[in-house]
Amino acid sequence: MFPDGVLPVRWRRVLWAYVAVTGVLLACVYAAVLRLMAAGNIRAAGQAAAASGQLTALASRSGGAAWLSSVQAVTFPVMAVFWLSFTARLLLGWRRAGIRQRQQLKWLLAGCATALAAGILSIGSIPAAFQGTANFISDLGFAALPVGTGIAILRYRLYDIDRIISRAVAYAIVTGMLVGVYAGLVLLATRVFSFRTPVAVAAATLAAAALFSPVRRRIQRIVDRRFNRARYDADQIVAAFAARLTATVDLPSVCGDLAAVVDQALEPACVFVCLNERR
Repeated sequence: MFPDGVLPVRWRRVLWAYVAVTGVLLACVYAAVLRLMAAGNIRAAGQAAAASGQLTALASRSGGAAWLSSVQAVTFPVMAVFWLSFTARLLLGWRRAGIRQRQQLKWLLAGCATALAAGILSIGSIPAAFQGTANFISDLGFAALPVGTGIAILRYRLYDIDRIISRAVAYAIVTGMLVGVYAGLVLLATRVFSFRTPVAVAAATLAAAALFSPVRRRIQRIVDRRFNRARYDADQIVAAFAARLTATVDLPSVCGDLAAVVDQALEPACVFVCLNERR
């Protein structure tokens, strides 16, 4: 779904098929593990496997979990085909992408290539003396995929990240302030004025609820000014237009000003103002 989160209908079907295959594999693995735990067969194969939680019976092609090997032999190649098709979709979308989307795709594909190299390194034959170093390098390589995706999202404003960050920061600040106010009022009422606890809690709850909306609006404007500049500028443009509107009575001037405000705030491809005059 990278980079815009929108998929054509045919790719939505492919995505749901991939989710179904992955869900079947996970369900089979969990069923096998639960069955082994119920039977008490939780022996680990070797020190390295014990550290990673690998069970001997899961890796064995005989015994009660032998059927899982058959499931993996079918699902892993199918999942590999899905991965290749998703990568091909990104590469084909490169030609239709704009400058910003190409930068996003560069970071994503760089992370994918690094993670793929790390995967090949992790399954390769490494001498025991270098196994620890190889594991450390492969772990760093796997981290390159989320890091590359994060850079694409944050640096190139993917998925309206400014709006998401501003909302998260604003609500975190509001929550922290209201929790502080609530705790302070409860302590003040119970420790200083010696009110009964239910009364103090009810009064603190009502005070926090009454403060929520005005505090949220004020903090949201401050946070938008820093993290969601487009929203802040649009709000300022609309507020200035509303102020001018109270002192303007000329209809053509109002129409022209309205079109200019819509163009600045929303940046549409075109603007039309239709008037229906009744005589």
